[in-house]
Amino acid sequence: MLQELGAFILAGGKGTDDVKQMADMICDARGWRWVGVYKLARQELGIVAGSGDQPPCYKRFPATQGLCGAAVESRETIVVGDVSKDERYLPTFNSTRSEIVVPIISRSDKVVGVITAESDKLNAFSKEDREVLERVALLMGESFK
Repeated sequence: MLQELGAFILAGGKGTDDVKQMADMICDARGWRWVGVYKLARQELGIVAGSGDQPPCYKRFPATQGLCGAAVESRETIVVGDVSKDERYLPTFNSTRSEIVVPIISRSDKVVGVITAESDKLNAFSKEDREVLERVALLMGESFK
């Protein structure tokens, strides 16, 4: 999946439909509840696309809020095994139990967005999951505008 996704990103997949296809590919390959890509603009995070057909509760929010905001600020991956125990969590779906958020950093070393994945299982994200999403974020950072 990572090779296929990398080739897709490097071939120029950047539009909303392309990002949705990427989110669907990741979600399907990893078996998660939801995957979304948010873009950072004017100190707000706005959804570019998410997997499936159901939109998240927060389509746009200040870049200082939620786990996504924490990842933007720290410039590091955030993994939460039980979102009910983390006061930073902004609910995307009622069934979410754990979340991982990876910042997308551009070639010019600026955070330009985040990839977030949610699961309906506690402690759903492994070291391998983290590595996969960090590789995807690195590839997206090469071309994300």
